[in-house]
Amino acid sequence: LACSPALAVAAPVQPIIVYRDPGCSCCVAWGGQVRKGFGRLVQFVDSPARAALQKRLGVPASLSSCHTALINGLVFEGHVPVADMKLAMLLRPAGVRGLAVPDMPIGSPGMEAPGTPAEHYAVMAFGSGAPRVFARH
Repeated sequence: LACSPALAVAAPVQPIIVYRDPGCSCCVAWGGQVRKGFGRLVQFVDSPARAALQKRLGVPASLSSCHTALINGLVFEGHVPVADMKLAMLLRPAGVRGLAVPDMPIGSPGMEAPGTPAEHYAVMAFGSGAPRVFARH
């Protein structure tokens, strides 16, 4: 029995959950860009136990940052640009569990500082095998 469009029920759009270091304000700026880019609610969870969460999700300690987001089965650690997130979600590269921008480079999404030149940074893919560069900014 085929499902007709009239009978199809759209699944509710789930909010994007972002686990952050308690009190980190740059995460909110990044989350605003994610909300705009994905058109979805972004919910923040202050998590003093993020190291355990990162380990469970397979985020290498060397790629750690101030927040961890889960979107459609992928993990995004730190200030990853929305365009890179969308590309990873579209391509679903083999062996990639997520993307990370380690530390908090000036000029990355949510870390813009008017009057201060942006730093060059790499978006790293992680999962099976060693982390590798996904994009450079």
